[in-house]
Amino acid sequence: MTEIGRAKELLDTPALWVDLDILERNIALLMDNFKDAGVNWRPHTKGIKIPAIAHKMIDAGALGVTCAKPGEAEVMVAAGVRDILIANQVVGAQKYARIAALQRHASVKIAVDNTATLEELGAAAQAVGVEIPVVVELNVGMNRAGVEPGSAAVALAGAVHEQDGLRLAGMMAWEGHTLDIKDDDARAGAIQQCIGQLAASVQAGRDAGLPVEIVSCGGSGTMDVTMRQPEVTEIQAGGAIFGDATYQMWGVPTDPALFGQAVVTSRPAPDRIITDAGFKTLPGMERQPKAVSLENVVNISASAEHGVITLSEPNKSVQVGDVLDFIVGYGDATVFLHDAMYGVRNGIVETVWPISARGKLR
Repeated sequence: MTEIGRAKELLDTPALWVDLDILERNIALLMDNFKDAGVNWRPHTKGIKIPAIAHKMIDAGALGVTCAKPGEAEVMVAAGVRDILIANQVVGAQKYARIAALQRHASVKIAVDNTATLEELGAAAQAVGVEIPVVVELNVGMNRAGVEPGSAAVALAGAVHEQDGLRLAGMMAWEGHTLDIKDDDARAGAIQQCIGQLAASVQAGRDAGLPVEIVSCGGSGTMDVTMRQPEVTEIQAGGAIFGDATYQMWGVPTDPALFGQAVVTSRPAPDRIITDAGFKTLPGMERQPKAVSLENVVNISASAEHGVITLSEPNKSVQVGDVLDFIVGYGDATVFLHDAMYGVRNGIVETVWPISARGKLR
């Protein structure tokens, strides 16, 4: 691509770019932490969506990836990723057939939280002569998907184990509701309670003779606690590699690596700067993006095509045509909006990655 070798500031805007040195340091830091805790890393790619970055994490020691939808998993399998967990329920005959077909090329595990899908899933697997590995998802307080911990979880795991065409692989949970707890001690206690329910269900399943091997949980905002809980075998944290403004708010140990580049399109007032990066480029779903190297910023807001920076003091140095960088507010809400991510090292574009898993809603 013609952008490779070009100075970052010469990219047409708006543009999404990642600092490769920081990204690689973040990946190494996370992998070192997980190794120290004695758990595997299966990073969630729902907000990453780029197979080349998945391979960077696998090369660093991750055992595979987590995806949200079969379409994302198909992109990762086509790119050579061989161990995948779809941490979501998969429903519908077309999806069952797709998941079964993937087993010829990779181990693609799926989550279930009830018995309604088991027979058709098993039949789809048997039709092509494969087994589909399954993890039972538990509701440990988030009150989204998931079977209740304890006897209900064990019963569902038993039903999976007995279903021809399926293989019970483990149990998983997501303690995401604890992210809203501000006090660190209270948050840690809540996470421990959640993972305690998962661990107790795992033990009950094993006591019942069920082969519960995988125990999967832990996002980027909870990994500091989950990775050291008994029974946990793998952590799904992924977005922390970008260290965006949301993850900084949640206290992740990584540095900001993901940025949006915009150009100043208007200076209608000394305390207001307009850019070409609106919410279709740099949304503020969780947190607003943060301007890099721009002082006295009071607020950054956006309409569809316009970014509006409000300043507390007049600024006459920023001119129309100037390039500004922003730390992305939340990668999960930003990456999928773009066609490509520019990999930059020392200010020069080193690679251009198509965001090939964007739009994979099925």
